[in-house]
Amino acid sequence: MFYRLMRSYFLFFNLVTVMLVACTAQTPVVAPVSVVTHGTAHGAAGTVVPITRSASSPPPVAFNLDKGNEIGFVYEAFLSPHQEPADEEDTPSIAPQAFRSTAPSTRRVHRKSRGHGFVRITNDLSRAYVDVKIENINPDDIVLFHIHCGKPDMLGPILVDFGMGIDLTKQFNQGVFTFEVSNEHLVSVANAGHVLVGFATAGCPVLPTLDRIRTIAGMKYVAEQKELYFNLHTKGQTFYGDIRGQLHPITK
Repeated sequence: MFYRLMRSYFLFFNLVTVMLVACTAQTPVVAPVSVVTHGTAHGAAGTVVPITRSASSPPPVAFNLDKGNEIGFVYEAFLSPHQEPADEEDTPSIAPQAFRSTAPSTRRVHRKSRGHGFVRITNDLSRAYVDVKIENINPDDIVLFHIHCGKPDMLGPILVDFGMGIDLTKQFNQGVFTFEVSNEHLVSVANAGHVLVGFATAGCPVLPTLDRIRTIAGMKYVAEQKELYFNLHTKGQTFYGDIRGQLHPITK
């Protein structure tokens, strides 16, 4: 009798033990994988598992390399004599003869000249397209045309010299000027800024160094600070210029 009781007890004990082991046995825990559209990821054990996109993830990026050639940044200026910081009669006595007028000058208040201009820069910052229309200026009187770096009321150094290698009189013959600016044009002016006279007149400085802007990217940066301006110089208004226009970003 005692033997049968002990045997039943051990059978019951073994059954309970087996059940407890079965209930407490742990299966491997697999961490959830972030869901994206493409690609693979490494799991905890170093295995490569596919990854898919969750419902809350943003849509995939739509790449378009050709968009780099499109216009992405536009700046506008209205040119007038009233933005010139002074009249030609106020030209400093130390100004070189090359910067002095060779024809009679007219005070700002009496000049009727005006203009409207744009600078359009591509998304990849490789090109800048310049378009300017002028009125009440004889193209034969134009001697210089630049984009300068500087705040209003200040004479700043030249960033783009449109007269390098082209005939401005012919370019303005119909009253409209168009030009495509590349890094090479900025480099030419920057190199001129390292000669004695050009040090203060050519090339926009890159602070805190004394180097000059040499890229369209640098040109765009200064334009965003609203520190670029057009200046068109004539025989009668050579030092300060005939009409000037501060460039401002056009917001979409």
